Amino acid sequence: GLVLDGRTLTVIFQGGLEEKFLELARHCRSVLCCRSTPLQKSMVVKLVRRQLKAMTLSIGDGANDVSMIQAADVGIGISGQEGMQAVMASDFAISRFKHLKKLLLVHGHWCYARLAKMVIYFFYKNVCYVNLLFWYQFFCGFSGSTMLDYWQMIFFNLFFTSVPPLLFGALDKDVSAEMLLRLPELYKNGQ
Repeated sequence: GLVLDGRTLTVIFQGGLEEKFLELARHCRSVLCCRSTPLQKSMVVKLVRRQLKAMTLSIGDGANDVSMIQAADVGIGISGQEGMQAVMASDFAISRFKHLKKLLLVHGHWCYARLAKMVIYFFYKNVCYVNLLFWYQFFCGFSGSTMLDYWQMIFFNLFFTSVPPLLFGALDKDVSAEMLLRLPELYKNGQ
């Protein structure tokens, strides 16, 4: 692991040592920045996003973490003694740091699986609908006449676009929460 304080980050950013810092950080399993300013925190996140082309996740519990949370791809705010500023600026909010495991491994896996299935579903729905209209044009000699009334097209899109996402969002759980917590490697297999 690598632990950096605010003074070290000042030397890195003012001295043009960002590439050397990233090279060192790549060899570490974790990098911790402590006693740093909000600007330094957001600069570290932006540097990792820009140079490493990596997806970033920032976790904070106070107003000094807001810029870091907003600079990351995914921001998690922890509601605590320092107020609710981090929670208000974040994508997800948890009450304690111990809930991070369940948020990432269980809800992250379920969300990824649901989104993957829904993207395929929307492609399938649109291909079926457009294919139907395409072959109808051959039948009617490319006259431009419509096969369905306007209200039927609206109903088709409304029904097939709203009901399945609601059902998938509420009911689809490919693996139980207990199994996902017991076997964290299932998160990688889903990707």
